[in-house]
Amino acid sequence: MVSWVPSAGMVCASWIVEGDELLGQRGGLEKYKRTGSTFGMPLLHPWANRLDRPIESPLVRHDPNGLPIHGILAASPNWEVIEESPERMAAQLDFGAHPEYLEVFPYPHVIEVDVAIEPHAQTVATRVHPTGDVDVPIAFGWHPYLRIPNVPRTEWDLTLPVREHLVLDDRNIPTGQVEPVAYPDPLRLEERDFDDGYAGVADGTTFAVAGGGRRIELEFVSGYPYAQVFAPLAEEVVCFEPMTAPTNALVSGQGLRTVAPGESFEAVFTVRAIPSASP
Repeated sequence: MVSWVPSAGMVCASWIVEGDELLGQRGGLEKYKRTGSTFGMPLLHPWANRLDRPIESPLVRHDPNGLPIHGILAASPNWEVIEESPERMAAQLDFGAHPEYLEVFPYPHVIEVDVAIEPHAQTVATRVHPTGDVDVPIAFGWHPYLRIPNVPRTEWDLTLPVREHLVLDDRNIPTGQVEPVAYPDPLRLEERDFDDGYAGVADGTTFAVAGGGRRIELEFVSGYPYAQVFAPLAEEVVCFEPMTAPTNALVSGQGLRTVAPGESFEAVFTVRAIPSASP
């Protein structure tokens, strides 16, 4: 059973498989509506993660360093449903129709989220269609909070098929340097604390978390060459975040793509739950 909420930012609020909730609820839907505090599987647009630029807007949340974080569409009520059925949830938002959005990100476009729903999987396609006469920078991402129910995080095994680690400064902003990295597969999470960015993620790359006979995979199907892995010590969640550009790309220009008027951009990921078995 899956619950998408177009009236609150087109967030995936719940994903129950075999009777278990597989998405971290944190503060839940109501807190997300009130404060933008992320949970479930939210869209981060028009930028994912942090920006090294001052932005004063009631739409923008800031991290402890005062950096704008996770875009401006948290819990937005302005999505319009295209189709809602047990097999598909699709909605769109006309970004350019809202002056308060354009004050922060002055690039008119329509963003569309189209989800194909299966019994044990969801495939999420996100599309950007420029509606003005300027190219639209592409820097959005998603933040799936995944969890293995009834298994302590210290016993979770991760699959992290990445080779290029982004070097960050003390504010978690990329310095522009990349260093090689290699993780064993599986990597037991134990007491590790991740908040790390990666480049060079090829289409089809699949991240995973497993434990207690259950496995959750997140495949970067297309259009997401960057990833953030987030696994805070204090929470029973791990996040494999598909990102179209690295953190701070709207400021640094590093890895930033644009889509021209008359064209469209699409990025796709699939999250799937492998049916549980005896551990």
